[in-house]
Parts: sequence; C-alpha cells; structure tokens
Amino acid sequence: MKRYLITGASRGIGRAIAEKLSAPDVVLLLHGRDTVALAEVCKFAKTQCAQVVPLIHDLALPSGVSKLIAEVGSGSIDLLVNNAGVAVVKPFAEITQIELEQTIGVNIVAPFLLTQHFAPKMRPGSSIVNILSIAAKTAFPNWSVYCMSKFALEGFSQAVREELREHKIRVINIYPAATDTEIWNNIAGEWPRTKMMSPQEVAEAVAYALSRPADVAVENISLSSSVGNL
Repeated sequence: MKRYLITGASRGIGRAIAEKLSAPDVVLLLHGRDTVALAEVCKFAKTQCAQVVPLIHDLALPSGVSKLIAEVGSGSIDLLVNNAGVAVVKPFAEITQIELEQTIGVNIVAPFLLTQHFAPKMRPGSSIVNILSIAAKTAFPNWSVYCMSKFALEGFSQAVREELREHKIRVINIYPAATDTEIWNNIAGEWPRTKMMSPQEVAEAVAYALSRPADVAVENISLSSSVGNL
C-alpha cells in the first residue's frame, strides 16, 4: 500500500492532483484548511482509494506543521507533494509583516520542514513533488514576496535533489504559468482566467512524471498556456 501526502489539497491544483492520483492501492493523506472543501475532496477520493485521511492544519505556523507530521505518524510515505501556497499581490512597500511571515511560513518553511522530516524515511523510488511557478524563474511587479518565496523553494529543491539522488528519491519541480484556481478570487485586478490553464492540466503533468520508471527522473516541467504566460 502506497501513502501519498498532498498539501493544499482542498482546492485548485492540490485537489486535481489528489483526484488524479486516487487509486485502490493508495492511502491519501490530504491537507487543507477549509474543512468543507477538504471534506468534498475526501468524499470523492474515498470511492477510489484504500483510505483517505484529512489533515486540517495551518502551515503558516511551525506548530501547525508539527501537528500535521504527528498526525501522519511514524510510517514512511511514498510521495510528498508540496503544493500549499499563498499569494500576496501588491507593491512591496505595502506588504505587511504578517503577510510576509505567512508567505514565508506556507511557501518556504512548511515545504522545508516536511521534506526534512519525511525524506530520510522514504524508500528508494519515492518522490517529492514541488509545485513551484514560473514566478520561481521570472520576477513580476507587485508579486515580490511571492516571487521571493518561489525563488527560495527553487533553490532549496535543487539542492535537496542532489542530496537525495544517491538514495534514489526523485525531486520533481513543476513550474505552471497562470492557472485558473480560487487563488485569483482574492487578487485585485482583471485577470484573463478563461485563457489560463486548468488545475487538471497541471495534475496530468504530475501524474506523467510519477509514472516514469523509478530509475527515470523527469525533474523539471514547465507549463504554459498556448497564448503565453499571461
């Protein structure tokens, strides 16, 4: 039986990945903060999986990460998907300390702590998937703290990849361009959401990378809409 841990699974890309990877031989450990939305995902997954475990914790706080780790238990996992993320979009001079700390907590510290805890227990052939962004490679005005966090996770994941290579643990980085998820509901401005990629398209890329033989690593996947990065 395989155990998959997916953060930010209550909606958007995380939900699409959870639904795509659901299978009879899989135990899904699904993290989210929205209890109602996460319950909907779990309801679907339970019809496809051996077991589904909802994990409701605030990853902006180290204590929340610790509680999630404790609830997952001492057993190893076969897949860690670092997907949970927050986006603050405003001029950098207007970003509050709370917004800065929340972004760093969810987008950098949580993936670091989860990877640090679970990677040493992973068996050869296991995988870590980091949902990054084109903002991990290209800077955009008014996205300073988000870009900073993704650039940081990019550097961390590349270093960890080299450390884990000898243990035959794959580190897969996904770089989606703008994707039509609920995150845009809280971002001011007019955004061409009908032209964006769907979460399911990102999930397909994750599934493809994971489906390669254990000795084959599809390490970096960049995804963009046919009309550009928007």
